[in-house]
Amino acid sequence: MKTLICNEPHSIEYIERDIPEIKDNEVLLKINAVGICGTDIHAYAGRQPFFSYPRVLGHEICGTAEKVGQACQSVQTGERFSVIPCIPCGTCAACEEGKTNCCENVSLYGVHQDGGFSEYLAVYEENLVKLPENVSASEGSLVECFAISAHAVRRAEVRTGNNVLVVGSGPIGLAAAAIAKAEGATVVVADVDAGRREHVETHLNVPALNPLEDNYEAALKDAFNGRLPCTVLDATGNKGSMSRSVELIRHGGKIVFIGLYIGDLVLDDPTFHKKETTLLSSRNATRQDFEKVIELMAAGKISQDIMKNKDYDFQTFGERYKEDVVENRDLVKGVINF
Repeated sequence: MKTLICNEPHSIEYIERDIPEIKDNEVLLKINAVGICGTDIHAYAGRQPFFSYPRVLGHEICGTAEKVGQACQSVQTGERFSVIPCIPCGTCAACEEGKTNCCENVSLYGVHQDGGFSEYLAVYEENLVKLPENVSASEGSLVECFAISAHAVRRAEVRTGNNVLVVGSGPIGLAAAAIAKAEGATVVVADVDAGRREHVETHLNVPALNPLEDNYEAALKDAFNGRLPCTVLDATGNKGSMSRSVELIRHGGKIVFIGLYIGDLVLDDPTFHKKETTLLSSRNATRQDFEKVIELMAAGKISQDIMKNKDYDFQTFGERYKEDVVENRDLVKGVINF
C-alpha cells in the first residue's frame, strides 16, 4: 500500500508498506478521506509537543471496512465509518468514569501511532462510528474536527436562547459556532482577522466582531440585546484572549477554553469571583460527541462548507506538502481524497 510518512521535521515522502494484519478486535479500513489538522502541519514543522518520528500523520479519518476481525460484533464489510482517534487505556480513573477523551495514558492514531495518510489502516472496533448514507466521505473525515467543538459546546451546556461568544474562527471555532447555533443559541464570533470575519458572516450568517476595536464590549452588548454573553468559547490558544475572557461574560457566566496555550494564564480574581465564574477546559471528544455531529450533519444542521476550502489527491499531495499545505495561508480546512 502507498503511505505518506513524516520521517523527521521538514521531511515527508511516499513509501510502500505492507497492508496491516488486523487483530481479532480490529477492522481493516480502506481509507476514503482524511482531514488535515493543525497537528499535521505542526508535526511537519517540528512544533508538535510530545511527538516522535517517523510518523504517518492523519487523525481525521473516514474509511470503509475491508476486513473485520473475528471478535468484532458491530461491523460489516462495506460499511463506512468515522474514526475516533483517541485510544484510551480503559483502566485509569478518567476512563472508569467514561471520560475517555482525557485518559491519563491516551494514544491517538496519527499522533502517537501511525494514522490515516495511508491507503489502509487497522483500527479498533470500538474506535469506529458508523456513517449514514447521506453523510459523504469528505464530511465523514471532518466529523472528528466538529466533534472537538461539539464536546466543548456540551461542556458549556449550551441551550436554546443562550448568548454565546466564540473567540477565534479557525476550524474549531467555526465548528463551535455552527454547533452552538444548531442548538438554538444566539451566536457571535470574534476574530482579529478581517478576512476570517468576512468568512464567518458569509458562511455562518452570524455577526463577527473585531476584539481589538475600542467599542468591542459595547458591540457585544448590542448583539446580545444589551447583555454580555452567558458563555464564552475560546478557541484561540492565545494568552491575551484567554486572560481577557472573564471580562466578557455576564455575571454567573461560563468560560470554556478549547484552544491550548503552552504556559501560565492570569485571570483577574476580583472579576472572576464577582461574577461567580464557571471556568472549564475541553479536550478531545467522546463517542457521544461524534454521534451528535453525525446526527447534525445527516439532518443538514451543520455543513463541512463552513470550513472546507481545499481538496487534495492522496496520490500526489505529498509532493508539494510544504507549499500546498504547510505554507498555504489561504487554507482553512483541507480534505485528502483517496
